[in-house]
Amino acid sequence: MPLTPVILSGGAGSRLWPVSRESHPKPFIRLADGQSLLQKTFLRAVALPGVQDVLTVTNREFLFKTEDDYRDVDPAGSASQTGWNSKPGPGTPATYVLEPFGRNTAAAVAAAALTVAERDPATVMLVLPADHLIADQDAFTDAVARAVTLAEQDLLVTFGIEPTAPETGFGYIEADGMEDDAQSAMVKRFVEKPDADTARRFLEFGGFYWNSGMFCFTAAALIGAMERHCPDILAAVGASLHGARRAEGAAYTQIELDATAFAQIREDSIDYAVMEKSDRVAVVPCRLGWSDIGSWTALGALLPADPDGNRVDGEALLHDVRDCSIHARERVVGAVGIDGLIVVDTADALLVVAKDRAQDVKQIYARLKKQGHESYRHHRTMHRPWGIYSVLEEGERFKIKRIVVKPGHSLSLQMHHHRSEHWVVVSGTAKIVNGSEERFVRTNESTFIPACTPHRLVNPGVTELVLIEVQSGEYLGEDDIVRFDDRYGRVPDQAGPTATNPAT
Repeated sequence: MPLTPVILSGGAGSRLWPVSRESHPKPFIRLADGQSLLQKTFLRAVALPGVQDVLTVTNREFLFKTEDDYRDVDPAGSASQTGWNSKPGPGTPATYVLEPFGRNTAAAVAAAALTVAERDPATVMLVLPADHLIADQDAFTDAVARAVTLAEQDLLVTFGIEPTAPETGFGYIEADGMEDDAQSAMVKRFVEKPDADTARRFLEFGGFYWNSGMFCFTAAALIGAMERHCPDILAAVGASLHGARRAEGAAYTQIELDATAFAQIREDSIDYAVMEKSDRVAVVPCRLGWSDIGSWTALGALLPADPDGNRVDGEALLHDVRDCSIHARERVVGAVGIDGLIVVDTADALLVVAKDRAQDVKQIYARLKKQGHESYRHHRTMHRPWGIYSVLEEGERFKIKRIVVKPGHSLSLQMHHHRSEHWVVVSGTAKIVNGSEERFVRTNESTFIPACTPHRLVNPGVTELVLIEVQSGEYLGEDDIVRFDDRYGRVPDQAGPTATNPAT
């Protein structure tokens, strides 16, 4: 039977600030080996037997960043073809279901199930959070095979991680009469995150497993369960899907859910809305080397420790330092005489936290969000459909950016009311529209774009275009953009998804 992995990608990752931001959530965090959690989830999924395509549910603002991540690890796949009118490649077929905003996992899984059911309701879906890590691929493959067998019997299947400690940060699953050598069992109950004493009793009694947030079922079985237990969510998602805008090819499908209908969906998790209410839920116990990477302590544990118990990602000079985690890829960090701390340094924010208080980082994130501080939302480097830009410096009436445009891509035809721009090409060749003029600007050459002048930047070459942009004017906000034409559908009356973030 065909298997469709469903990757759920999004969330804030507030406990991993300042690397995780609202516009750069946890799935896109890159580990020390250079791969993101999203990429690792994708590779884990496509390595399974019977996989014919991958469906990803994500926020529409993350589409191009998701495609970039997939392209890096699946260069021949259809994910390597970006843009609303992209043409699929010969590799892994890709389907993207794009949410206008988050409504928790019940809505996301419902949208995936209804999409899969359009092709074949009997298809087995494997739901995978994009921000978890699994170290043992063979054990994962075996667990999925057991889950698929149960799903073919119209059961809803969850994966229970055999606990190694009395964790209070996870929900638990109690199996009904699990024998020592059993491959699966029916679920007796789901348990909320327990206190420490309760978690210890769970380990002593046995038959309790961490709730991994991974599920397996046929599209038809999940839809049937939602019709019984949360018909309002299913109906509202169906309406949003009915009004969706679509782009389809031989191996590429892009579905942007209708925002008006989606706004009517109540927020709920698939656990609460369906799994905890159904009497047809089975659990597959497994040991996968699983981690939800839920804190800087968990992320630091992935790094090798030096003789003093310190773990370093980046460059750090340590003197009389013990049991610390240092994450500093932007610049050198020096530390003297500290013990049991986590230090995370980024271009625009620094975090210092005691290791035993790592869960409380979310409090800093929440305060920044309440204040409307830019550092909860964005990094200095921003991803766009056409490439990236980094803010190098800014002050009163000026801002300096480094812009990288991917080969064959272009920025929108646009103008700014309140600022002018100077562009200096560092490498590559730029094709520039500047008012009525169109010309090529090559390495070490520059041009000036006056305010209120329609302009466009294009990379016609086969290598990256890199330039420095100097903005000057009375207002330099990213919302001072009037678009006339855009290949990525960011002009409302053009076909394609309309970005909610108006930045370049």
